[in-house]
Amino acid sequence: MDLTFLSAVLVGAGCLALGYYIGARYPGHIFISARLNKDSEVVGSGKKKDKQKEPLEIESLANILEDFKMVLVVRNDLKMGKGKIAAQCSHATLGLYKKLLHRAPKALNRWEMCAQPKVVVKIESEEDMLVLQERAKSLKLPTHITIDAGRTQIAPNSRTVMALLGPIEVVDDVTGGLKLL
Repeated sequence: MDLTFLSAVLVGAGCLALGYYIGARYPGHIFISARLNKDSEVVGSGKKKDKQKEPLEIESLANILEDFKMVLVVRNDLKMGKGKIAAQCSHATLGLYKKLLHRAPKALNRWEMCAQPKVVVKIESEEDMLVLQERAKSLKLPTHITIDAGRTQIAPNSRTVMALLGPIEVVDDVTGGLKLL
């Protein structure tokens, strides 16, 4: 076998392995979302600039802690149907994502690199949910509570689902005692 051919095969195999490693470690959507953020800044530059909000403290944790997750806390006392719960969880996830997009992008990227884990748990009342939110805020975890419009199953302005995101250990400190839905 020709030594040049063998060298080319080895170099090609090495490049393939390196490409696989980089693709697995740094998914392409991270690069795409970074580019989209730059493009959106250019488009929005003709409008009045909104007052820039401070980065959230969770942003600094993304530099030192690896495993992040999101927990969705669903009010069990509202007796929502499965479809309603799914819709409200989607609203809560998107609401928290939008809140973190500009104020904690490293935290979002860390969560995305962890395969975007989400856990759904239940809580028995609005009061308990608000106490849980205060606990999360005291630990500097970002939260988002979805408030329903009241067009279908439940009363208007009902707080239905709270989403929170952060390092697994800190999130578990807040929601670890709740049961899975």
